[in-house]
Amino acid sequence: MRATLAGCLVFACIAAGAAIAGATAPRYVGLPGGSFRTALRYEDYKGKPARVAPFALMRTPVTNGQFLEFVRAHPEWRRDRVPEVFAETRYLQHWAAPDALGPDAKPDQPVTWVSWFAADAYCRSIGARLPTWLEWEFAAAADETHRDARKDPAWRERILAWYSRPSNQALPRAGLQAPNVYGVQDLHGLVWEWTDDFSSLLVAGDNRDQGDPDKKQFCGAGALSMDDRENYAVLMRVAMLSSLEAHDATTNLGFRCARSAP
Repeated sequence: MRATLAGCLVFACIAAGAAIAGATAPRYVGLPGGSFRTALRYEDYKGKPARVAPFALMRTPVTNGQFLEFVRAHPEWRRDRVPEVFAETRYLQHWAAPDALGPDAKPDQPVTWVSWFAADAYCRSIGARLPTWLEWEFAAAADETHRDARKDPAWRERILAWYSRPSNQALPRAGLQAPNVYGVQDLHGLVWEWTDDFSSLLVAGDNRDQGDPDKKQFCGAGALSMDDRENYAVLMRVAMLSSLEAHDATTNLGFRCARSAP
């Protein structure tokens, strides 16, 4: 009983602390954490469930408008000033100018064309961090009514149907989808998202630095690294993230921030 009460208090503190962040700060949702069986085959867990600590996650992905405020406050992250080692040449290419959005980047749309370095810097600038893969997977396992909907064929089909859509269409604004059981929105069906540990999901840094252009290795490694091999949606996310380098930017990859329990 005491453990349950303590967990509830931590949960409430995270959400309350996030709400105090300021009128212009993004809003967070507190997640209670707990025992969680990841779809990935981590040697550390040896088939046992992982333990996810309580944390807070942004309710929606970071938007163009929010990222514009960051770039104006930290001009070293303008596309015309950031070193290429931190962001490739396509970084924020859809903005009309280095410090202006324009018709192809609405303020309420999730920001895309951002590198991992830029996403990490944004989260640090507001006292947050990128979520780990395990935290993201924990939150993304929930649908509107269940904490773990991964075994629901209809839910999987819904996610895969989004994957099959062309990525050359304009993105909807963030926050249109129904919240999941935790109150988090847009984890599926809007953009892919960076995680803090994206580069270590399948392969080590040494492998990534050998310049092998064969991206199919990540799909193969993903298939071999899955405990739940029927969950193709998770496999696609892992393979896609693992194929990236930290300075990469793509048309449908954004991010949201997380905070640890106080």
